Amino acid sequence: MTETASALWLNTAFAGFDIAITEAIHKLYEVGGGFFTPFFEFISLLGKGGIFLIFLSLLLTFYKPTRRFGTAMCIGLLFGVLLTNCCLKIVVARARPYTHEDSVFYQFWQMVGMHTESDKSFPSGHTTAAFAACVPVFLLGSKRISWTALLFGLAMGVARIYLCVHYPTDVVAGFLVGSLAGCCAVIVAARLPGKWYDLDFIKQKKGAHECSD
Repeated sequence: MTETASALWLNTAFAGFDIAITEAIHKLYEVGGGFFTPFFEFISLLGKGGIFLIFLSLLLTFYKPTRRFGTAMCIGLLFGVLLTNCCLKIVVARARPYTHEDSVFYQFWQMVGMHTESDKSFPSGHTTAAFAACVPVFLLGSKRISWTALLFGLAMGVARIYLCVHYPTDVVAGFLVGSLAGCCAVIVAARLPGKWYDLDFIKQKKGAHECSD
C-alpha cells in the first residue's frame, strides 16, 4: 500500500505512542470481555457523518433560549468539516490502522467487530466534530455543568481508538482541530447581529397560524 510521506512519517514517528495508547484502551476489551463494545459502537454511531450533531445544533438554533449554543455549534461543525474532510484528510491521506494486516491494530480490530470506514484516517473526523460542537457549549455555558459536554468528545475519541478505526494520533489531531474550530466558532457567533438571537420562530409561527384562522 502506497502512502504519502506525511502518513509514513506519522506511522514511524508516533508508532510507540500509537501502540501504547491503543493497547491501554484495548485493556477495556480484555477486562470487560467485550462488554464495552456496544457502548463504544453507539457513541461512534452518534458521530457518523455528523448527522446527530448537526441535527442537535439545528434544534438548539431553532429555540431562542439555546440559539447561542446552537449557532456556535453549527459554525464549529462547518469549520471542522472544512479543516478535516476538505483539507487534512486529503493532504495527509493516512490509511486506517486496520489496513496493515501485520500490525497489532489489525489484531485488535478483528476482536472488536471489524468496523470499516471509507475515508482516510488522519485526523479523526468523529473526534473533530465532537469537539467542534462541544467546545462552544463548554465556553458559552455555565462551567458547573457545561464541562460535561467535553466528556462526549472524550468518549468519542476513546471509542474510535477502541474500535481500531483510528490511531491515537488521529484522535489527538481531531481534538486539536475540533477545539480550534469550536473556539473560532464562538468568536464568529459573538459577532453576528443581535437581531439573529432575538428572533422567536415559535411566536412567529403562532402568529401566522392565528392570522390564517
